[in-house]
Amino acid sequence: MRIGLGINYAGGFKEVAAEVADLERAGLDIVFVPEAYSFDAVSALGYLAAKTERVQLASGILQLYTRTPTLTAMTAAGLDYVSDGRYILGLGASGPQVIEGFHGVPYDAPIGRTREVVEICRSVWRRERLSFEGKHYTIPLPAERGTGLGKSLKLINHPVRERIPVLLAALGPKNVQLAAEIAEGWQPIFFLPEKANDVWGESLAAGKAKRDPALGELEVFAGPALAIGDNVEGLREFIKPHLALYIGGMGAKGKNFYHTLATKYGYGEAADRIQELYLAGEKEAAAKIVPDELVRDVSLIGSAGFVEERVAAFAEAGVTVLNVVPIAETAADRVKLIEQLRDLV
Repeated sequence: MRIGLGINYAGGFKEVAAEVADLERAGLDIVFVPEAYSFDAVSALGYLAAKTERVQLASGILQLYTRTPTLTAMTAAGLDYVSDGRYILGLGASGPQVIEGFHGVPYDAPIGRTREVVEICRSVWRRERLSFEGKHYTIPLPAERGTGLGKSLKLINHPVRERIPVLLAALGPKNVQLAAEIAEGWQPIFFLPEKANDVWGESLAAGKAKRDPALGELEVFAGPALAIGDNVEGLREFIKPHLALYIGGMGAKGKNFYHTLATKYGYGEAADRIQELYLAGEKEAAAKIVPDELVRDVSLIGSAGFVEERVAAFAEAGVTVLNVVPIAETAADRVKLIEQLRDLV
């Protein structure tokens, strides 16, 4: 099992570059750079490529709607070049709150767009002259819709790899099925090992039945919070506001993917109340009622023995990468946590 870590996207990435180099030496395998509505992920990934040697670099995630498919492919090829073939293209639809609320772009057809974007990216990396006609993207633009040129082009540069790994962030049944069918990796959120098969098993099986064997086995990237030591269970309280934000605030009633997930995990009544409080502006009250059991089971927070048991549960559920969120005050403490986890996986 490999270990990943996401950098803090709310701060400046210059400050974290030296820490990432230390984490690399401590045994970290993958660094994820999120892209929410802060600095873009690409700038940070390029900077980290120059400051690291071994660790893989992943966008976690680039949003489908904010770049054309060909720009996404060009960007991935560029990042793979500057990192000497260490880049993983993490893609996801994000949600209406960010796509419509920050970018002003309609949030539509995430599944269809995902399939077409991945297909176009792989064609670009193979340096094929683009000739793509899908439901959502048509390349080149037909003469009657453009200037009349309609000329097909291919990527000028030769990519380091013609098959850059694609990681899809997905939650819903059809999205997860698509990830299992066409992507090298799948990234769920709030992964609960004992419930994962009940929620996603059918979708994963349906996707894998259509999977090209050339893709290899599907990698599963879970993202638990991490704290190891005696008497650290109190740190689980720090996870509750984060869970409340997603379950309660990331979307309107009936349109919140994370609320739906919590409900499928068996916490429907709590999820309803969290959402009610959060949307009413009572964020602290919403966080307080996040179930302790949910926090415990989606995290790696406890004694070394507890964490080792939970790591085994994640592995049993099919997780191949633990993309952890260390709970620590200093860079040195975060490095220590990665070293401790390395001894347990």
